[in-house]
Amino acid sequence: MSKGNKGFGSMFTEGLDEAAALDNSSPADGIMASRSQTLARIATGKTVADRTEWVDPARCRPWRMHNRDLDHLNEDSCRDLIDSFLSAKKQRIPAIVRRVRDDPDFDYEIVAGVRRWWTVRWLRAHHHPEYEYLVTIQAVSDEEAFRVSDVENRSRKDISDWERAKEYTIALAEFYDGSQSQMAEHLNLSRSWLSRLLDVARLPDEIVVAFSDTHDITVRVARDIKPLVGDPRALAKMREEAERLESERQQAGTRMSGPEVAKRLVKATVEPVAKKGGEIEVASEGGKVILRYAKARGGGLTIKIAPRSGATKAELLKAVEALLPDG
Repeated sequence: MSKGNKGFGSMFTEGLDEAAALDNSSPADGIMASRSQTLARIATGKTVADRTEWVDPARCRPWRMHNRDLDHLNEDSCRDLIDSFLSAKKQRIPAIVRRVRDDPDFDYEIVAGVRRWWTVRWLRAHHHPEYEYLVTIQAVSDEEAFRVSDVENRSRKDISDWERAKEYTIALAEFYDGSQSQMAEHLNLSRSWLSRLLDVARLPDEIVVAFSDTHDITVRVARDIKPLVGDPRALAKMREEAERLESERQQAGTRMSGPEVAKRLVKATVEPVAKKGGEIEVASEGGKVILRYAKARGGGLTIKIAPRSGATKAELLKAVEALLPDG
């Protein structure tokens, strides 16, 4: 995958070679870390450089297309930034904002830097009212704002595939007329990678509910599930399994990883497979084989309990009972 749209992003990154590591929040490649100047030149005071200012975070709002899931911003997820700001006694890397003209409650909207904004607000609410929000003010269109945000956040590992896929899906419709080729060209991305990412946001809602956290739905997880979504029979079986997973989570509080959930969903679409000798496997709700059975002469059943399956006695009895004929 490309490291970013260098032609567009370069206007914000001149002179940043020595400033790339000032905040934990800076991208791995240093892209967009300080926009048009070196942060080493930033002095103290309200106005620290041309168009870079300290502002009240309460006068800023996230842009409607920011790529952060606000429900996932909390003390734990922002702990690295909180500690970094406390250590430096200030925010070091400015966010990117643009002016708001139509809302008396806000002066700026945040194009990139929502996590820094959340951190400053948290610090102000937790005995540090002296903290302000460092921003660079840019005049950009919506499509340019999307590209600015994308360039800055492209290499960040703390943004989930789900967050990025949702943002890209909206941008695809609003800015690129639904053309993935056009979008990939503007963002300097490979078409195949963009397609795989968009697949994350295209999973049906009835499948998404199977996951404890949407952030667990990665490109790889979506890749495993997507081929089955187009098959009505397979989709129906995955829907039933998703309901079981959701019920298990609510009743027992179990939390499975994204790959574990995907494995359960895929396995639910596969019919029991007859092994050598006519044996058929029976799996637990966790997807592990707990017993095998085969029809015996005279109409009976031969049942073999799988060794080291981890199944409880109750699970085994329930599985055996399900094999017995009614009455």
